[in-house]
Amino acid sequence: MSSTAIITDRNGVEGCRYPPPLASHEDVVKDPTLFWDTLRNFHSELGTKYMVPVIGGKELNLHVLYVEVTKRGGFDKVVSEKKWREISSVFMFSPTTTSASYALRKHYFSLLHHYEQVYFFKLQGPLISSTATGTIDGKFDCGYLVSVKVGSEILNGVLYYPDQAGSSISASQGCTAIIPYNPKPVHSGRRSRRRRGGDPGRPKPNRSGYNFFFAEKHSMLKSLYPEREREFTKMIGESWSNLSQEDRMVYQSYGLKDKERYQREMKEYKEGIKLKAAM
Repeated sequence: MSSTAIITDRNGVEGCRYPPPLASHEDVVKDPTLFWDTLRNFHSELGTKYMVPVIGGKELNLHVLYVEVTKRGGFDKVVSEKKWREISSVFMFSPTTTSASYALRKHYFSLLHHYEQVYFFKLQGPLISSTATGTIDGKFDCGYLVSVKVGSEILNGVLYYPDQAGSSISASQGCTAIIPYNPKPVHSGRRSRRRRGGDPGRPKPNRSGYNFFFAEKHSMLKSLYPEREREFTKMIGESWSNLSQEDRMVYQSYGLKDKERYQREMKEYKEGIKLKAAM
Protein backbone atom coordinates (compact mmCIF):
# COMPACT_ATOMS: atom_id res chain seq x y z
CA MET A 1 0.00 0.00 0.00
CA SER A 2 1.53 3.31 -1.02
CA SER A 3 -0.23 6.56 -1.80
CA THR A 4 0.64 10.24 -1.64
CA ALA A 5 -0.24 12.18 1.50
CA ILE A 6 -0.08 15.92 2.17
CA ILE A 7 0.19 16.86 5.84
CA THR A 8 -0.31 20.41 7.08
CA ASP A 9 0.51 21.66 10.57
CA ARG A 10 -2.19 24.22 11.33
CA ASN A 11 -1.28 24.79 15.00
CA GLY A 12 -4.12 27.28 15.29
CA VAL A 13 -2.41 29.88 13.08
CA GLU A 14 -3.82 29.14 9.64
CA GLY A 15 -4.29 32.36 7.65
CA CYS A 16 -2.35 34.48 10.17
CA ARG A 17 0.44 36.95 9.48
CA TYR A 18 3.62 37.36 11.46
CA PRO A 19 3.40 40.21 13.99
CA PRO A 20 6.21 42.81 13.72
CA PRO A 21 9.17 42.29 16.10
CA LEU A 22 9.24 44.40 19.26
CA ALA A 23 13.03 44.18 19.59
CA SER A 24 16.10 43.01 17.68
CA HIS A 25 17.48 39.49 17.80
CA GLU A 26 20.64 40.78 19.46
CA ASP A 27 18.63 42.46 22.22
CA VAL A 28 16.49 39.42 23.08
CA VAL A 29 19.64 37.27 23.18
CA LYS A 30 21.29 39.64 25.66
CA ASP A 31 18.22 40.29 27.82
CA PRO A 32 16.26 37.22 29.07
CA THR A 33 13.48 39.43 30.47
CA LEU A 34 13.00 41.08 27.09
CA PHE A 35 12.99 37.65 25.45
CA TRP A 36 10.20 36.36 27.71
CA ASP A 37 8.13 39.52 27.24
CA THR A 38 8.41 39.39 23.44
CA LEU A 39 7.73 35.65 23.34
CA ARG A 40 4.54 35.98 25.41
CA ASN A 41 3.41 38.89 23.26
CA PHE A 42 4.21 36.93 20.09
CA HIS A 43 2.00 33.98 21.08
CA SER A 44 -0.71 36.34 22.25
CA GLU A 45 -0.72 38.09 18.86
CA LEU A 46 -0.98 34.76 17.03
CA GLY A 47 -3.55 33.35 19.43
CA THR A 48 -1.46 30.23 20.00
CA LYS A 49 -1.06 28.25 23.21
CA TYR A 50 1.96 29.15 25.31
CA MET A 51 3.21 27.18 28.30
CA VAL A 52 6.72 26.58 29.62
CA PRO A 53 7.42 22.83 29.19
CA VAL A 54 9.00 20.63 31.84
CA ILE A 55 11.83 18.19 31.10
CA GLY A 56 13.31 15.96 33.77
CA GLY A 57 11.19 17.59 36.46
CA LYS A 58 12.47 21.12 35.69
CA GLU A 59 11.07 23.96 33.63
CA LEU A 60 12.82 24.29 30.29
CA ASN A 61 14.71 27.57 29.85
CA LEU A 62 13.36 28.62 26.46
CA HIS A 63 15.71 31.62 26.33
CA VAL A 64 18.79 29.38 26.54
CA LEU A 65 17.24 27.03 23.98
CA TYR A 66 16.57 29.91 21.56
CA VAL A 67 20.12 31.24 21.97
CA GLU A 68 21.74 27.84 21.44
CA VAL A 69 19.67 27.02 18.34
CA THR A 70 20.03 30.41 16.64
CA LYS A 71 23.78 30.56 17.29
CA ARG A 72 23.96 27.35 15.23
CA GLY A 73 21.97 28.84 12.35
CA GLY A 74 18.37 28.17 13.36
CA PHE A 75 16.00 25.21 13.63
CA ASP A 76 16.32 23.84 10.08
CA LYS A 77 20.11 23.86 10.19
CA VAL A 78 20.23 22.19 13.59
CA VAL A 79 17.90 19.48 12.26
CA SER A 80 19.89 18.91 9.05
CA GLU A 81 23.22 18.83 10.91
CA LYS A 82 21.77 16.69 13.74
CA LYS A 83 22.96 18.94 16.56
CA TRP A 84 20.11 18.41 19.04
CA ARG A 85 22.22 16.13 21.19
CA GLU A 86 24.95 18.77 21.29
CA ILE A 87 22.38 21.36 22.40
CA SER A 88 20.89 19.05 25.03
CA SER A 89 24.32 18.76 26.68
CA VAL A 90 24.14 22.50 27.49
CA PHE A 91 21.18 21.87 29.82
CA MET A 92 22.93 19.11 31.81
CA PHE A 93 19.80 16.99 32.09
CA SER A 94 19.69 14.04 34.45
CA PRO A 95 21.01 10.76 32.94
CA THR A 96 17.50 9.33 33.40
CA THR A 97 16.15 11.91 30.90
CA THR A 98 16.72 9.63 27.91
CA SER A 99 14.75 11.54 25.25
CA ALA A 100 16.02 15.08 25.91
CA SER A 101 17.12 15.74 22.32
CA TYR A 102 13.76 14.69 20.96
CA ALA A 103 11.91 16.78 23.56
CA LEU A 104 14.00 19.89 22.82
CA ARG A 105 13.30 19.60 19.12
CA LYS A 106 9.55 19.13 19.71
CA HIS A 107 9.25 22.07 22.11
CA TYR A 108 11.37 24.37 19.97
CA PHE A 109 9.23 23.68 16.92
CA SER A 110 5.95 24.28 18.74
CA LEU A 111 7.00 27.33 20.81
CA LEU A 112 9.96 29.00 19.10
CA HIS A 113 10.04 28.14 15.41
CA HIS A 114 7.71 30.94 14.28
CA TYR A 115 9.31 33.33 16.78
CA GLU A 116 12.66 32.49 15.19
CA GLN A 117 11.35 33.40 11.74
CA VAL A 118 10.50 36.93 12.92
CA TYR A 119 13.29 37.72 15.36
CA PHE A 120 16.21 35.79 13.86
CA PHE A 121 15.40 35.66 10.13
CA LYS A 122 13.41 38.94 10.18
CA LEU A 123 10.55 37.55 8.09
CA GLN A 124 7.30 39.45 7.60
CA GLY A 125 3.95 38.63 6.04
CA PRO A 126 2.02 35.32 6.10
CA LEU A 127 3.25 32.50 8.32
CA ILE A 128 5.48 29.91 6.73
CA SER A 129 3.39 26.90 5.80
CA SER A 130 4.29 23.74 7.66
CA THR A 131 3.26 21.40 4.87
CA ALA A 132 5.00 18.12 4.12
CA THR A 133 4.46 15.62 1.32
CA GLY A 134 4.98 11.91 1.76
CA THR A 135 3.52 8.45 1.28
CA ILE A 136 1.19 6.21 3.22
CA ASP A 137 3.15 2.97 3.69
CA GLY A 138 0.59 0.94 5.59
CA LYS A 139 -2.77 0.94 7.37
CA PHE A 140 -3.78 -0.53 10.70
CA ASP A 141 -6.82 -0.37 12.98
CA CYS A 142 -5.92 2.99 14.56
CA GLY A 143 -4.49 4.91 11.59
CA TYR A 144 -1.66 4.89 9.05
CA LEU A 145 2.09 4.33 8.83
CA VAL A 146 3.65 7.15 6.80
CA SER A 147 6.95 8.36 5.34
CA VAL A 148 7.16 12.16 5.13
CA LYS A 149 9.78 14.43 3.55
CA VAL A 150 10.41 17.56 5.63
CA GLY A 151 13.16 19.68 4.09
CA SER A 152 16.02 17.29 3.32
CA GLU A 153 14.87 14.71 5.87
CA ILE A 154 12.68 11.65 5.31
CA LEU A 155 10.80 10.79 8.51
CA ASN A 156 8.80 7.66 9.33
CA GLY A 157 5.89 7.84 11.73
CA VAL A 158 2.32 7.05 12.67
CA LEU A 159 -0.88 9.03 12.01
CA TYR A 160 -3.80 8.23 14.32
CA TYR A 161 -7.48 8.78 13.69
CA PRO A 162 -8.56 11.93 15.62
CA ASP A 163 -11.00 10.14 17.89
CA GLN A 164 -8.33 7.64 19.03
CA ALA A 165 -5.10 9.60 19.28
CA GLY A 166 -4.06 9.99 22.87
CA SER A 167 -7.12 8.21 24.17
CA SER A 168 -7.00 5.85 27.16
CA ILE A 169 -8.68 2.80 25.70
CA SER A 170 -8.46 -0.47 27.61
CA ALA A 171 -6.31 -3.32 26.35
CA SER A 172 -9.34 -5.33 25.31
CA GLN A 173 -10.40 -2.53 22.96
CA GLY A 174 -7.09 -2.26 21.12
CA CYS A 175 -4.92 0.81 20.45
CA THR A 176 -3.31 0.64 23.88
CA ALA A 177 0.28 0.93 22.64
CA ILE A 178 1.99 4.17 21.77
CA ILE A 179 2.62 2.51 18.41
CA PRO A 180 -0.18 -0.06 18.22
CA TYR A 181 0.47 -3.53 16.91
CA ASN A 182 -2.38 -6.02 17.00
CA PRO A 183 -1.43 -9.07 14.92
CA LYS A 184 -4.13 -11.55 14.10
CA PRO A 185 -3.79 -14.78 16.10
CA VAL A 186 -2.24 -17.66 14.19
CA HIS A 187 -3.86 -21.00 14.93
CA SER A 188 -1.63 -24.01 14.55
CA GLY A 189 -1.97 -27.66 15.49
CA ARG A 190 0.09 -27.08 18.62
CA ARG A 191 -1.49 -26.78 22.00
CA SER A 192 -1.72 -23.26 23.33
CA ARG A 193 0.84 -22.39 26.01
CA ARG A 194 -1.42 -19.74 27.55
CA ARG A 195 -1.93 -20.37 31.23
CA ARG A 196 -5.49 -21.13 32.20
CA GLY A 197 -7.11 -19.56 35.20
CA GLY A 198 -5.06 -16.35 35.01
CA ASP A 199 -6.51 -13.12 36.36
CA PRO A 200 -7.87 -11.10 33.38
CA GLY A 201 -7.66 -7.94 35.49
CA ARG A 202 -3.91 -8.23 35.99
CA PRO A 203 -2.02 -5.37 34.23
CA LYS A 204 -0.38 -6.14 30.92
CA PRO A 205 3.44 -6.37 31.34
CA ASN A 206 5.47 -3.43 30.09
CA ARG A 207 7.40 -3.51 26.83
CA SER A 208 10.93 -2.34 26.11
CA GLY A 209 11.92 0.36 23.63
CA TYR A 210 12.97 -2.37 21.19
CA ASN A 211 9.54 -4.00 21.50
CA PHE A 212 7.89 -0.75 20.37
CA PHE A 213 10.38 -0.37 17.52
CA PHE A 214 9.80 -4.00 16.48
CA ALA A 215 6.02 -3.56 16.48
CA GLU A 216 6.19 -0.43 14.33
CA LYS A 217 8.61 -1.89 11.80
CA HIS A 218 6.90 -5.28 11.65
CA SER A 219 3.55 -3.70 10.81
CA MET A 220 5.19 -1.54 8.15
CA LEU A 221 7.15 -4.42 6.60
CA LYS A 222 4.10 -6.65 6.57
CA SER A 223 2.18 -4.11 4.48
CA LEU A 224 5.12 -3.66 2.09
CA TYR A 225 6.58 -7.19 1.82
CA PRO A 226 3.94 -9.72 2.95
CA GLU A 227 5.76 -12.54 1.16
CA ARG A 228 9.02 -12.02 3.14
CA GLU A 229 7.67 -12.34 6.69
CA ARG A 230 10.31 -14.91 7.69
CA GLU A 231 13.01 -12.28 7.13
CA PHE A 232 11.37 -9.56 9.24
CA THR A 233 13.13 -10.37 12.53
CA LYS A 234 16.56 -10.13 10.94
CA MET A 235 15.66 -6.98 8.98
CA ILE A 236 14.27 -5.26 12.08
CA GLY A 237 17.30 -6.24 14.16
CA GLU A 238 19.67 -4.74 11.59
CA SER A 239 17.54 -1.58 11.39
CA TRP A 240 17.67 -1.23 15.19
CA SER A 241 21.46 -1.63 15.17
CA ASN A 242 21.78 1.15 12.59
CA LEU A 243 19.65 3.66 14.54
CA SER A 244 21.41 6.75 15.83
CA GLN A 245 21.53 7.17 19.60
CA GLU A 246 19.10 10.09 19.34
CA ASP A 247 16.53 8.10 17.35
CA ARG A 248 16.92 5.08 19.64
CA MET A 249 16.20 7.25 22.67
CA VAL A 250 12.76 8.05 21.25
CA TYR A 251 11.77 4.38 21.45
CA GLN A 252 13.49 3.93 24.81
CA SER A 253 11.36 6.77 26.14
CA TYR A 254 8.29 4.82 24.98
CA GLY A 255 9.57 1.86 26.97
CA LEU A 256 10.10 3.99 30.09
CA LYS A 257 6.59 5.41 29.83
CA ASP A 258 5.15 1.93 29.47
CA LYS A 259 7.17 0.76 32.48
CA GLU A 260 5.73 3.64 34.52
CA ARG A 261 2.26 2.66 33.29
CA TYR A 262 2.81 -0.97 34.36
CA GLN A 263 4.15 -0.01 37.80
CA ARG A 264 1.22 2.35 38.37
CA GLU A 265 -1.37 -0.19 37.27
CA MET A 266 0.30 -3.00 39.24
CA LYS A 267 0.23 -0.88 42.39
CA GLU A 268 -3.48 -0.22 41.91
CA TYR A 269 -4.05 -3.91 41.16
CA LYS A 270 -2.33 -5.05 44.38
CA GLU A 271 -4.18 -2.46 46.43
CA GLY A 272 -7.43 -3.77 44.97
CA ILE A 273 -6.54 -7.33 45.98
CA LYS A 274 -5.77 -6.22 49.55
CA LEU A 275 -9.04 -4.31 49.70
CA LYS A 276 -11.04 -7.36 48.58
CA ALA A 277 -9.23 -9.59 51.10
CA ALA A 278 -10.07 -7.19 53.91
CA MET A 279 -13.79 -7.18 53.09
